[in-house]
Amino acid sequence: MNTGSISTTTTQRWLYLLPLTAVLIWAINIVVTRYAVDLIEPISISFYRWLIAWLVLTPFMLLKVIRRWQDIRPHLWQLAVLGFLGMVCYQGLAYTAAHYTTATNMGIINAFIPVFSIFFSIFILKIYPNRFAIFGVILSIFGLMYLVTQGNFATLLHGQHIFGDLLMVLAVGLYAFYGIFLQRWQLRLPLFIMLYIQVIFAVLFHIPLIMYFGLDQLNAANAPAVFYAGIFSSIFAAYLWMMAVQNLGSNRTSIFMNFIPIFTAIIAYIFLHEQWTIYHSIGGAMVLVGILLAQKK
Repeated sequence: MNTGSISTTTTQRWLYLLPLTAVLIWAINIVVTRYAVDLIEPISISFYRWLIAWLVLTPFMLLKVIRRWQDIRPHLWQLAVLGFLGMVCYQGLAYTAAHYTTATNMGIINAFIPVFSIFFSIFILKIYPNRFAIFGVILSIFGLMYLVTQGNFATLLHGQHIFGDLLMVLAVGLYAFYGIFLQRWQLRLPLFIMLYIQVIFAVLFHIPLIMYFGLDQLNAANAPAVFYAGIFSSIFAAYLWMMAVQNLGSNRTSIFMNFIPIFTAIIAYIFLHEQWTIYHSIGGAMVLVGILLAQKK
């Protein structure tokens, strides 16, 4: 009995590497795509991202989808909703918000994904958070705010980016719904098939948008960022994230989003030689402690 208990505990601990790896990939994506902000429009990079993911996945997934079509067909509307929320709304709105607000504000607002997730879970999943989860979320968000404001919270009152901030609030709210619906529906389909169908819907949903807004051309300057987003961020990270939500739940998984600004700062320190400050150390420690508290049952 003891051996089984140890094995189960070890397995549960390894499951936390799923969301951790996913947010690391997304953090790298922030650094990789930073230089391309002024080189490609938000709707274009969002469309190319999912188009590349579809092209990469199709040779491996098309026959599997055909074989499992009878199982997939009843869940098409659910996969369409997931693709719309997680791949079109969240990504598209985040790319757009970056043109109207600061990275600091986006980082702070992105930290509210766990808050939205826990709040919506009360009504949709009937999951009521314990005191550790509530305190952990509050502490991690406070730590993230301390990190991005360098200890001066007054800077939050002087922002002039209301439109971009509202877009980002809407984006993270919709992404919280993505995690909750993924947990609620518990679709009995292989994860890669679920991902592939969502990618197809993401590409289809983008077509009317690019017909209206237009499509930028790929070039040597913006292509590396687009391909990284299309392969690593859209396929590998998304797959790991869905596995995490299925195994850990949307609340516990979403709290790992708070690692993204910390990972970004570390990567920028290594590759861009940006200064590591006391604010990164204090804020990062608070975020980590908050996440650990939120995982307590």
